[in-house]
Amino acid sequence: MSVARLSQAFKKRKALVTYLMAGDGGAQKTVDAVVALAQSGADVIELGFPFSDPIADGPVIQKAAMRAREAGTTLEGVLEIAKAARARVEVPIVLMGYLNPVLAYGVERFVARCAECGVDGLIIPDLPPEEAQELSASASAHDVATVFFLAPTSTPEREAAVVAASTGFVYFVSVTGVTGARAAAPDIGPHVLRVRSQSKTPVVVGFGISSGEQAQRVGAFADGVVVGSAIVDLMARGEPVGPFVAGLRAGLDRSGTAVPRL
Repeated sequence: MSVARLSQAFKKRKALVTYLMAGDGGAQKTVDAVVALAQSGADVIELGFPFSDPIADGPVIQKAAMRAREAGTTLEGVLEIAKAARARVEVPIVLMGYLNPVLAYGVERFVARCAECGVDGLIIPDLPPEEAQELSASASAHDVATVFFLAPTSTPEREAAVVAASTGFVYFVSVTGVTGARAAAPDIGPHVLRVRSQSKTPVVVGFGISSGEQAQRVGAFADGVVVGSAIVDLMARGEPVGPFVAGLRAGLDRSGTAVPRL
């Protein structure tokens, strides 16, 4: 029920998608944080798996990946974290990370293990849909959703390819550049609405959202928002994530009902 579980997360309200770096602070801390996020209003939880060259990530997540790697976190360890979290929460869990560790593990083996561990979807930032045939086929066979990226600079051809290949949701990057909290989200509403009019799967916006006010603005035209760096930073400083996530949830709930998709 992986694809269905992810789809259900968008049925009742705008989805709050939150990100953690798996293994940052240890496996148990990650599992406990997943539970705290779910209890505070997160609808989907992304678990990052660490990599030595995270080209799309800013300093906050790069440092988290380094800490996780130094703690001995492996891709298999991340799968075990997902399995332990799945035993405690019902919200969808999506793994997010770079292609090299997946290739080293074996694509088919990795996707099969994802299904075994209760993972609902996969996000591989450095794998474009045109090169994702093997992963997409395996994901479809194991009922694991795929998520691909669009950016403000994406061409109409890339938009069509991403919309066709994404079975979980379309991840619209709000800015060009790397991940990280920013002071304000840019005016990307018309572009997101155009993509939503073409997509049968939800379109969520990420990169740079770090407050309830920003979540409210973006939620007015998107199916959900992704918040990562701000949460990772709170955890690194030893601060509770629950109140911050509850504030994001409240802001998103104020955004009203978005224009329908197809």
